[in-house]
Amino acid sequence: MFWIGFGDIHENVERLSLIKDLDKASGVLISGDLTNGNVKKAEEIIKFLKQKNQNIYAQIGNMDTKDVELFLEKEGINVNFKLISLTEDVFLFGAGYSTPTPFNTPSEVSEDFLKQKLYEKIEEIKKVKNLIFMTHTPPYNTETDKLLSGEHVGSLVIRNFIEEVQPQVVLTGHIHESQGVDKIGRSIIINPGTLKNGYVIIKWENNNLVPELIKL
Repeated sequence: MFWIGFGDIHENVERLSLIKDLDKASGVLISGDLTNGNVKKAEEIIKFLKQKNQNIYAQIGNMDTKDVELFLEKEGINVNFKLISLTEDVFLFGAGYSTPTPFNTPSEVSEDFLKQKLYEKIEEIKKVKNLIFMTHTPPYNTETDKLLSGEHVGSLVIRNFIEEVQPQVVLTGHIHESQGVDKIGRSIIINPGTLKNGYVIIKWENNNLVPELIKL
């Protein structure tokens, strides 16, 4: 049993065909930035994926508009700030949008807003043993939130949440140039970069979630 995770598609539908075994996966996890604001492209992406796999779990990133989120909700695949049961043993919690950027993109929120939404369900989330936390914004001060300059631009709220909850796997994105893997306590943090650069396979093996970065 395994799931395929990626994000930062940015309307590049053609790249989806490079992902192997979409039809064999237990589900597809999309961490955000399906589009550059065009809801028609979101529809095209989900249509393509549904031809391969009906189990899609998605959320918007900072580049996606409210219309994109409404579309995901209408499709019944929106997981933004929702705790979802993938199997009897494995759960998914999503956190879309992003913290503020210099570019004034459509779906940016404050750290305070993120904290409020994350902690609404924290007691329920803490009871979950095998958790995939899918956050568009990476945690602060990791190998997954670095600009080319070396500056860390992730979220401190996201980091604190991970430290407290300790999900087994954290699938993130947003910072295109920061493809990589890191750890916070027991949590494995993985950013595949844009879909131009890679995706993640998360396997369920021996009652553990085991992520692997696949580079394109």
